[in-house]
Amino acid sequence: MDGGGGETLTEREREKAAPAVILAARRRRRVRPEGLSRKVFLSVPPPSLADNRPDRERLVDGLGSPAPEVPLPALRECSRILRQGDWQVTATLGWFGDRWRLTRLEPGCTVDRHLGLAVDLGTTTVVAYLVDMVSGRVVDTAAGYNAQTGLGEDILTRIQAGSEEKGLAGLREAALATLDGLVHTLAQRQGFAAQDLTAAVVAGNTAMIHFLLGLDPARICLAPYIPVAARPGFYAAGELGLRINPAAPVCFVPGVGSYVGGDIVAGVLASGMHRRTEISLFVDIGTNGEMVLGNRDWLVACAGAAGPALEGGVAASGMRAEAGAIERVTIDPKSGRVRYRTIGGGRPRGLCGSGLVDAMAELLLAGIIDRSGRFRDGRASFVLVPGGESATGEDIAITQTDLNNLLRTKGAVNAALEYLLESVGLPMAAIERFYAAGAFGQYLPLESAVTIGLYPDLERRRMVRLGNSSGEGARLVLLSRRKKREAEEIAGKITYFELNASDVFMRKFVGSRFLPHTDLSLFPSVRAKFEKRGLTPV
Repeated sequence: MDGGGGETLTEREREKAAPAVILAARRRRRVRPEGLSRKVFLSVPPPSLADNRPDRERLVDGLGSPAPEVPLPALRECSRILRQGDWQVTATLGWFGDRWRLTRLEPGCTVDRHLGLAVDLGTTTVVAYLVDMVSGRVVDTAAGYNAQTGLGEDILTRIQAGSEEKGLAGLREAALATLDGLVHTLAQRQGFAAQDLTAAVVAGNTAMIHFLLGLDPARICLAPYIPVAARPGFYAAGELGLRINPAAPVCFVPGVGSYVGGDIVAGVLASGMHRRTEISLFVDIGTNGEMVLGNRDWLVACAGAAGPALEGGVAASGMRAEAGAIERVTIDPKSGRVRYRTIGGGRPRGLCGSGLVDAMAELLLAGIIDRSGRFRDGRASFVLVPGGESATGEDIAITQTDLNNLLRTKGAVNAALEYLLESVGLPMAAIERFYAAGAFGQYLPLESAVTIGLYPDLERRRMVRLGNSSGEGARLVLLSRRKKREAEEIAGKITYFELNASDVFMRKFVGSRFLPHTDLSLFPSVRAKFEKRGLTPV
């Protein structure tokens, strides 16, 4: 067993929330702050008999043109705070898509304390970034499991629950409770009040956004798959029930449709593939599997339920990617000896998604399973860790059913990619760059993913791990109204293919369940591995 470095679940989740793409963005693409909020220090001339303008007009004149809206709560506080600050005040303005609105007035100068919130609202995990709106840097992150899992592990169960008023209210409350908990954690760690958060941006799949907004999700999964809204726009935090400054703008990254949401648009924005001439493939495999193919001239996308088999919980010995989960597996082809690594370095409790993919790839290369994903000797399972070594006292094994489920997931990804390529008349070789997005993409071993055919067989230097690109895209939008417009342009440019209604996709799916692919010529590096180990690639 290979020991870990004492990594805990919290540390892993925080690492997920600060992926390589954010560090790269700091080096390559520093965003000039022109964000969804701004703070302005004003020295307002006090009234006199010679200047008896009302307090509101006096304040608005000091803010210049265009004059912001002054909503009633701010107007009620205006006179008191102007005098409390001896006419030295800081005005916070929030951008609501087409206008500025006064969202807070404070006595004195507080322009150096300018904080915003970027959120990746995931089906399983929610990540919140505390962002310095002046420098653009991520000050801190907090991550936690989405409390909606108590109302349904998978998204379809939640959609069904949300189709009824009581269920939808429960899903909305769970989402808000998760977000409020993360804000509270950040506030305690960094010593600020939730009221200090001047703006927020949320990126999430279409169903998650429906739940948060209290929109009926029923038609998302019913033909012709029409959501209530794919581009919800801006709302005040108080309207949503989000416990930050109630007047602060909350912006939702625009989506495309029922199965390609704002999280994917945010990921494309973070990758920059929409500005490149080369053809790129963006893949985010999580609870669902989404992919976008294209370049600066065109973008096509599709989505399907690819993720459940990879989340660990579906497997017989599966579990989430937390302390005790096996995340890496190697199998000696001669002795069959298994080596593994767990998250946190302790005794293993189960197998997470990256461990499942590793195990399948190793079983294939060791000749224990064939290219159809079946055990060559007809056994029902392969024990990775005997009960005497595990933390539970039970064997940790990968079963034939696990392999079948994983093979179906892999096949769905293959079929979706082939469908996209065929739709635009391009071969697999046309893909010049590959972006692996999401937490799963961040931790999944590239070689194993290519070996089983989950990822295309490209030069490894052309394969980029984006990590939490949804959160990074939300950060970019938070800091830049120009990036918000860019996200709108991406959403408008994407042509979405509905796989649920495609016989072509289903035919490709049926023929795609071979490792790594029915056509081995598409995976030359895997063929070379077979030849090196003396395996017959048939």
